Amino acid sequence: MSDSPVPAGRAPTVAFYPGSFDPLTIGHMNIIERGLRVFDRVIVALARNVEKQPMFTLAERKSLIEECFCHDPRVTVLVFDGLMVEAARLSGASVVLRGVRGVADFEYEFQMSTMNNLLAPQLETIFMMTEKGHFFISSKLVREVASLGGDVSPLVPPQVFRALQEKHAQERTAG
Repeated sequence: MSDSPVPAGRAPTVAFYPGSFDPLTIGHMNIIERGLRVFDRVIVALARNVEKQPMFTLAERKSLIEECFCHDPRVTVLVFDGLMVEAARLSGASVVLRGVRGVADFEYEFQMSTMNNLLAPQLETIFMMTEKGHFFISSKLVREVASLGGDVSPLVPPQVFRALQEKHAQERTAG
């Protein structure tokens, strides 16, 4: 990958990739890496969702993503509250990047992108299909399998796998 600057006269294209990333999976990483082939920068945007009970705190998720992409300054991590389109606009993004695993994802994402377009017509939504080896991976499934002692090391980056192991060790000693 090239770290070359944006050509003179062209504004950098910034993609806003929102999600909870609880935890970050190799499917997420693949979307980010492929997004960097298309866009100059990718902002991984951690949504603060009070309705969900996450396994990892926002600070832990932010730190893990930063650790996984510390080698690439084109990836930044942002925590946001409120409307995603407003956070994307304030961050300078022109595109919302979304990974799609299958038909069920597409129906939900299509509905969300239609609403987002109504709220912020200047923001484009780009759907990137998950690669065939990652279509079954979800953060929820990773959390479930890991909590039952299953080996999820092929599904998450090594940093995340270690964090999952530590989290479950803490739960076992506390419980």
